[in-house]
Amino acid sequence: MNGADTAWVMTATALVLLMTLPGLALFYGGLVRARNVLSVFMQCFSIAALMSVLWLLFGYSIAFGTADPYWGGLGKFGLIGVTPGTLSGSIPEIVFFGFQMTFAIITPALIVGAFVERINYVFVMIFSGLWMLIVYAPVTHWIWGGGMMSDGGIFGAVGTRDFAGGIVVHETAGLAALVLALMIGPREKRTTPPHNPGMVAMGAGLLWVGWFGFNGGSALAADGTAGMAITVTHLSAAAASLSWALWEHVKFGRASMVGLVTGTIAGLASITPAAGYVGPLEALLIGFVAGILCQECVVLLRERLHVDDSLDVFAVHGVGGIFGTIMIAVLGHGSMVAQLGALLIVGVFTVVLTWIIARVVRLFVPIRVSREHETDGLDLSTHGERAYDMNS
Repeated sequence: MNGADTAWVMTATALVLLMTLPGLALFYGGLVRARNVLSVFMQCFSIAALMSVLWLLFGYSIAFGTADPYWGGLGKFGLIGVTPGTLSGSIPEIVFFGFQMTFAIITPALIVGAFVERINYVFVMIFSGLWMLIVYAPVTHWIWGGGMMSDGGIFGAVGTRDFAGGIVVHETAGLAALVLALMIGPREKRTTPPHNPGMVAMGAGLLWVGWFGFNGGSALAADGTAGMAITVTHLSAAAASLSWALWEHVKFGRASMVGLVTGTIAGLASITPAAGYVGPLEALLIGFVAGILCQECVVLLRERLHVDDSLDVFAVHGVGGIFGTIMIAVLGHGSMVAQLGALLIVGVFTVVLTWIIARVVRLFVPIRVSREHETDGLDLSTHGERAYDMNS
């Protein structure tokens, strides 16, 4: 065991949890109407609690077990046999378990942005639990758990390069969000502006800081790779923030604060798969392009295709993660066949399984609240609470 590595990964674990609680909750909560902000908080916190329990019981074993290249099995159910002295590389396995648990929390939590203000809470909980176990955990095994897409797998000696989750986290969450947005349909009021842009900015700031743990912690060591991952993460976020704002100014003659911080998230998502492979100048390139690319994808989905992916999960996280994954090969740090092949396989798997899970769950519970409850707001109609005056 290496004490420095252990201390760093434990710190990174806390930073990644900070991304969901409260970072993502604040970011999403500020973007919705005031009468729905508590429902967004409720969904984020509830998903964090449920994923933690399911990760212990089944998810970790499916993702990092050794049954076969396609499924990890249940040999690590409930962490049976794992003691404080059990190692995973240079760190205790219990620390590795905790770090990966925070990824299993934030990935389904990202999907929340696709269906805010109209989703049935019970559906969210059942769907999220099944989706993490059936979609997220197997994909994690394929790429990070020694499965079929890792080195020596179906793509040969050089397998898929995904340092911190461009495919595992952002592609899966982005595509799942798109599927659910299409299934549930648009909100009654799609053009309502964010009720609290300041809350959005605070959430984005917490996400930016937490992403240092997300990407830097994925080195699983306190070394130069972790340091470089943190540096390129920051630079990509900065470049994308500026390019998003610049592109807004070119098109509209002004740059918005919500736009600026959305660009931040686009840059963070795009650098995630490449963070352990690229250098600072390459990170600037990735971030700068991501800010413009993701903004145009937002416009495409909202205004041309009329898809109500409410908080732009696919356009920002999905497109950003896919773009960053491809750029690894473009910049010469991986195999294009492996990168594109993994994106295709995981993409088809995610879309099909997400649709099946949602269809099955909606046989037992409604996917959407009533029109009256949607008009009243989910805070009061679903949870019996309110954070703001209902007229806001």
